[in-house]
Amino acid sequence: MNQPENDKPLSPRGILLAVGIAFTVGSAVLAVAILPAEFGIDPLGTGQILGLNALGAETNPLEEQTIPHRTDSVEFELGPFQSVEYKYTMDIDTPMIFSWQSSGELYYDMHAEPAGLGEDYAESFEQGSGISRTGSFHAPFTGIHGWFWENRGTRTVSLRLHASGYFVDSTVFRDGGDFSRAIDPVTD
Repeated sequence: MNQPENDKPLSPRGILLAVGIAFTVGSAVLAVAILPAEFGIDPLGTGQILGLNALGAETNPLEEQTIPHRTDSVEFELGPFQSVEYKYTMDIDTPMIFSWQSSGELYYDMHAEPAGLGEDYAESFEQGSGISRTGSFHAPFTGIHGWFWENRGTRTVSLRLHASGYFVDSTVFRDGGDFSRAIDPVTD
């Protein structure tokens, strides 16, 4: 039988070189694909680019809450150039479903203030003008979360808000003052 001409055993240097290359390639595959897809860890950002992060995200759709569920409905009349601010006290990551409608266009600003830090640390999530909004909201931090509405028109506008979620109470800011509203938990 004919033997190949290169039957020399690999040298120790060649073995170390092959091991080094295999380690480098394996580490790259680990960082680029395996960590994002299996564990949701994305050190290089490639999991986001390749869509692999969703594979490793172990999320439980059930969110147990420590406070009772509440439902709230409130109505306001806003004359020309009048405004009202209405906010709920919420803990971090608690959900709320909301829907508001008005009889005319209003400027609105959905925003929140972290507990104990005040207006200087307020964060705005959505601003615009319209006659209605509906959606859901997860509190990004503990504090007060809600809307500022302003009637920038010349006719009186009625506003109706419905909300349901894990808030504690609400506060109305209007006419230079504020007052809290207790909201009873939903009971059977």
